[in-house]
Amino acid sequence: MAAGSMAAGAASAGSGAPVPGPGAVLIGDRLYSGVLITLENCLLPEHTLRFTPSMSSGLDPDTETELRVTGCELIQAAGILLRLPQVAMATGQVLFQRFFYTKSFVKHSMEHVSMACVHLASKIEEAPRRIRDVINVFHRLRHLREKKKPVPLILDQEYVNLKNQIIKAERRVLKELGFCVHVKHPHKIIVMYLQVLECERNQHLVQTSWNYMNDSLRTDVFVRFQPESIACACIYLAARTLEIPLPNRPHWFLLFGATEEEIQEICLKILQLYTRKKVDLSDLESKIEKKKLAIEEAKAQAKGLVPEGAPGLDNTAGFSPIPKNESPKEAKGNKPSPLPVQAMKNAKRKTEGAKRMSSNSPVNGVQKGRESRSRSGSRDQSYSRSPSRSASPKHRYALCIRASLRVSFGSRSAYGAVK
Repeated sequence: MAAGSMAAGAASAGSGAPVPGPGAVLIGDRLYSGVLITLENCLLPEHTLRFTPSMSSGLDPDTETELRVTGCELIQAAGILLRLPQVAMATGQVLFQRFFYTKSFVKHSMEHVSMACVHLASKIEEAPRRIRDVINVFHRLRHLREKKKPVPLILDQEYVNLKNQIIKAERRVLKELGFCVHVKHPHKIIVMYLQVLECERNQHLVQTSWNYMNDSLRTDVFVRFQPESIACACIYLAARTLEIPLPNRPHWFLLFGATEEEIQEICLKILQLYTRKKVDLSDLESKIEKKKLAIEEAKAQAKGLVPEGAPGLDNTAGFSPIPKNESPKEAKGNKPSPLPVQAMKNAKRKTEGAKRMSSNSPVNGVQKGRESRSRSGSRDQSYSRSPSRSASPKHRYALCIRASLRVSFGSRSAYGAVK
């Protein structure tokens, strides 16, 4: 699908001269093909359509079809609320269908990709809308779908995270599509073909053909067939519905390059939309969550983080970490005997007593406890000799006299005479 990417055409020059293709470019010793962007690149091969990435993730085809239809309906409803032109809504739905043929619904949020396709299509068709408006519209649609009272969206950190996720989803869509986002819509082709058939004045036929065209956007016909074939199928189906005869000898659609097999297959795809039952989006989201949990569990088992016999991630409610096959009596019998435990406690007490005796042994004839007491007493005495602010006036007077006598006589006798 990478339509705009440049693919390497050959290896080094020593491996043989490659056959140059149209628009080939030689850079160094390697030959690269030119950039080719055509509408044929948007049509997918049959093997890609038969086995999609969502099927490889374990999603069944019916659920994938419902997700595709629901996503396109969300884009159409959001485009109407945003007052986008029909061309922009059609472009968004085609981009949505193309993207999910390269990525899985299990690994990418359907609603986030729908928002990204609406925002991207509005810029492609030159009718840009702000991301904030797109988020507000989808927020309102979710409340209406869940039958809740619409409330304004709070601009908190959750809103900022959602906005960043939509920007990343838009970049991812561009990357996966190879920046080939041009869509050739059959709306103008329908009008042109009806002018050739001289039926353009029949407004009922024109409008019915347009309606079938808009409904076909919810299917995958735009990644299977050319827009000319789709336009012929919509005119054919509208004419059959309204019972309007068209030339059939030869068939009129052969003039425009369509085949009868393509017409029948496209009409069958469109008519299948009207027979499908309406599915709740919450049920589809729950199925996707189960597939995500199954994939995460399989990855954990492959890495050896979870044993194969362990309960799954989705049924942990009945799991208890305590083994239930063990009775309380057996649990009591498995406890260790109290005798060795008591012996260990006695040994610990003896070692602690020996340490205490060694710490109280005399050092230089004086025990550690007495030495510490004497030191603390000397400190108290030295602190008591220092003048205190809370001393009485008589005590202060005596201290001043003692200090003056020390200075004048410098002897202990004078200090004793004052006493």
